[in-house]
Amino acid sequence: MKLAGTPPSEKQAWLAMAALSLGFFMSLLDQSMIAVALPDVRREFRADVNQVLWVSAIYLLAVVVPLLFTGRLGDIYGQKNMFQLGVGLFGIGALLCALAPSVEFLIAARALQGFGASIQMPQTMAVINRIFARERRGRALGVWGVVGSLATLAGPLLGGFVVAAFGWQAVFWIHIPFVVAAIVLSGLWVPSLPTATGKIDFVSVGASFIALTCFVFAVQQGPETGWPWWIWALLLAGVVGIYIFVRLQSSRGKAALVPLVLFNDRNYSAGSVAIVSMGFMAASMMIPIMMWLQVEQDMSARDAGLIVTPMALVSLCVSPLAGILADKLHPRRLAVAGFGILIATFLALWFLMHAEVSAWWLCLPCAALGAGQSFIWGSNAATTMRDIDADLMGAASGVYNTSRQVGSVIGVAAVSAVMQVAGAADSLVVIVAMLSAGCVASLFFRDTLHAVAETASL
Repeated sequence: MKLAGTPPSEKQAWLAMAALSLGFFMSLLDQSMIAVALPDVRREFRADVNQVLWVSAIYLLAVVVPLLFTGRLGDIYGQKNMFQLGVGLFGIGALLCALAPSVEFLIAARALQGFGASIQMPQTMAVINRIFARERRGRALGVWGVVGSLATLAGPLLGGFVVAAFGWQAVFWIHIPFVVAAIVLSGLWVPSLPTATGKIDFVSVGASFIALTCFVFAVQQGPETGWPWWIWALLLAGVVGIYIFVRLQSSRGKAALVPLVLFNDRNYSAGSVAIVSMGFMAASMMIPIMMWLQVEQDMSARDAGLIVTPMALVSLCVSPLAGILADKLHPRRLAVAGFGILIATFLALWFLMHAEVSAWWLCLPCAALGAGQSFIWGSNAATTMRDIDADLMGAASGVYNTSRQVGSVIGVAAVSAVMQVAGAADSLVVIVAMLSAGCVASLFFRDTLHAVAETASL
């Protein structure tokens, strides 16, 4: 299916969305399933704790570091091509993981799997924003949010079942049907969109790889190693590297790996800040909640999982509605409402975790967390990307996803560090502070969708 300046019909757009969602679902399912398999991996390979943690950590590192580069690849070589390449590499990585003869081999295969996810992830968001009309993108990204909720909900439950029934290798074998379906259906349904002219700036690629590797590795490993001097040196090198990278981009105009002209769009700048706070929250919030439920309240893993299940169920129901509202309301209203719900809910969780009440009371705020997130994920993506030029959509998606993933890495490190000093309940205050920053950023959103519609009607 070729696209030559004419957008696809709504039916074609939704079929493409279904194919792209398979890749998105698969990568999120992997992230939420792998934790269930790690104890069995450790037993089979007689690995130490650090090796087992690297099975998870290397995947995140391989996802985050190349995102700026892989997003731009889609602009130049085609988002459909890059999506299929990413899904294929993810599938090869999953196959190698399932056949791994040692924990070292497994870690290397997880790196390949993460790199594949890094290639396909920004293409999904870029294509959705290019094939849906401006006034329909909120609804489409609301459905995208439903897919994420399903993966988050299904991961631990499905992971527990397949590991118990078939062994830890099954959490990797299960990806293969999704990989085949995503490649075949994307070939049939995803349009081949026009590409941008230009070349990859490999100096900028190298600078971004070095800067992000130093920064992400330091933040990941700092809490594990006790923050020795060399971790601080790596962190400083990462910050300096990011500064050098930005200076490089400022001299390259639209040909840059990350064209800084993107940040002339106020909604893009505000949305990129807001998504850092959401990534921070999403990656870190389960650490203190699960620690409090299972350690301080002595609950089983099954019961603790049941308490947080309302979060995904409510998100599943609310996300489509939030997507529709995102196309009708001023984006500031929906974002502030979502951040307000999340901030109030984490404060309620802090109160309940300090009070001597039944742990089952946490079901209510967990349901509210599902609603609050639903008002932000899809609408923030739609507002942030709505006015980006088509030839910069891949780069914009790469920066957006990098912002989210960097927020995730910082969130896990920050909340873990505070929890060691102040305890599970009080570590929630850090999440509240980050969400407050995201709320402030969302106050800068402008309603460009309806402003354009009103101008066109004059």
